[in-house]
Amino acid sequence: MLLLVVAGMPAGSSPAGGTGSGVLRVLQMNLCNSGRAGCWTGRAVPQAAEVIAAELPDVVTLNEICRDDVDTLEGALTAVHPGSRIATAFQAAGDRPSGAPTRCNNGQPYGIGLLARLDARDDRPAVHRGTYPAQDLADPEERVWLCLHAAAVLHACTTHLANTDGAVALAQCGQLVGAVVPAVRRAAGYAPTVLGGDLNLRAGGAPDVRSCVPPDYRRVDDGARQQIIATSDIAICCRRALDMRGSTDHPALLATLTVDRRRTDGKPAAPLPAGLRAGTMATWVIRPARRPTRRWPTARRWNA
Repeated sequence: MLLLVVAGMPAGSSPAGGTGSGVLRVLQMNLCNSGRAGCWTGRAVPQAAEVIAAELPDVVTLNEICRDDVDTLEGALTAVHPGSRIATAFQAAGDRPSGAPTRCNNGQPYGIGLLARLDARDDRPAVHRGTYPAQDLADPEERVWLCLHAAAVLHACTTHLANTDGAVALAQCGQLVGAVVPAVRRAAGYAPTVLGGDLNLRAGGAPDVRSCVPPDYRRVDDGARQQIIATSDIAICCRRALDMRGSTDHPALLATLTVDRRRTDGKPAAPLPAGLRAGTMATWVIRPARRPTRRWPTARRWNA
């Protein structure tokens, strides 16, 4: 899942910089690229690069990837936006039994990533990351979130919520929207917000994804679990589910958004937390104080 906060863009399809209103193309992809799940084909990353080349997104959010997949797809996004700067970030999911990162079959850390096309004037982006307090203790994978903030212009966040327990996924969604986003905004100042990704929750499902979406947000989906959600200062004009040609078990989800920087809450930016400077990296790991002891299953559900 991606959560994107854009403070403004020049008119037209533009990098995440500048002022005024503009158009933003957000591409969400779950690539099922751990190498361990039944949906793995080994073709998802090349197919993702083809989709990037065809659709020219400004922001790409990635779920179920290996660490080096971010570098590969950064190259694809750079190729379609020559002269623009591409900011990237990756966060590994935790492996609860070992306390180490979850690993892909090739040994690389497994998790979530994002790519964002930036104005060349932007400073070095700041990255924020954390682990949800609510986790399904029957699943060794600890679900995480990842956010990137660039030059008071852009926040981009991504996450992949629990697939084994809908109530846990709903709690994680509520934590992201209700606690993480406000905390980032307090640190970096207000900006319009877009959330996109594989929430493992459906509209009309039990539980229903709409129960964790604030009433003034707008939402589109791929007809299943991938969502793109925006605050009221962003218009979602259209969305498309894109065929990944059997390379993964999810379509890609592309949404075209119109962002109006002039519509803000009028509040000044709050000071950064003590010890955190603009352009630095912060790690916010929020964990329960105690967990019950239990046996871990020998197999995990990788494909979701």
